[in-house]
Amino acid sequence: MKQTIIIFYVICLITPTLAVKGIDIADAFNNFSCFKNAGYQFAIIRGYRSYGAIDPNGATNMKNAQAAGLITDAYFFPCKGKISAAQQVSDFVNAFGLEEENSTNGLYGTVWLDVETNPSSGCGWSSSDYTANCNFLNELVANFKNKGKLIGIYSSKYQWETIFGSSSACAKFTSLPIWYAHYDNNPSFSDYAKYSFGGWTTPNMKQYNGDQTVCNADVDLNFY
Repeated sequence: MKQTIIIFYVICLITPTLAVKGIDIADAFNNFSCFKNAGYQFAIIRGYRSYGAIDPNGATNMKNAQAAGLITDAYFFPCKGKISAAQQVSDFVNAFGLEEENSTNGLYGTVWLDVETNPSSGCGWSSSDYTANCNFLNELVANFKNKGKLIGIYSSKYQWETIFGSSSACAKFTSLPIWYAHYDNNPSFSDYAKYSFGGWTTPNMKQYNGDQTVCNADVDLNFY
């Protein structure tokens, strides 16, 4: 396992008191050194889009972020409906896998599965079959694990309740790191007891503000 991947994953798991901030970004961008100079230490780059396709800007963004000295992860916005979980994972790994093998540190460490309502046509979570939704997420996780990838889950209490029926439902992924969203502009986990879900008792990362303009880019702000 490559060093950068191990460092980021281990810090997320065992050093929750370390105040480190980063951004996540979807748009094409090339001035990642601006984020580094602004004090951000990691970037989570969109690798798969909500309508069921690889993000064509993902690899370039990851390379640019790494060149600027940022640790990089990827986030994956799945499409439930048009494409099987296995095919989506295969497409992702095929798109970024060769790049990763040819890179000293790899393009990304953890792949964060984005569990939130999907507005793209034919790709939304079921509004009535919560079990099917949970099974689909489980298929994604299993397929990524079979490919040897580090996996985490991104969601919020509201989104979890909407997709799985309650905040306590689908509590089968607690062995994975959790990145939760709560926009209180507070880079700490002091709110987690109130906003927990899915069986996780300890968070690994928090998205504490969304749709912010930093370095003339639209980003979300994160803390671990």
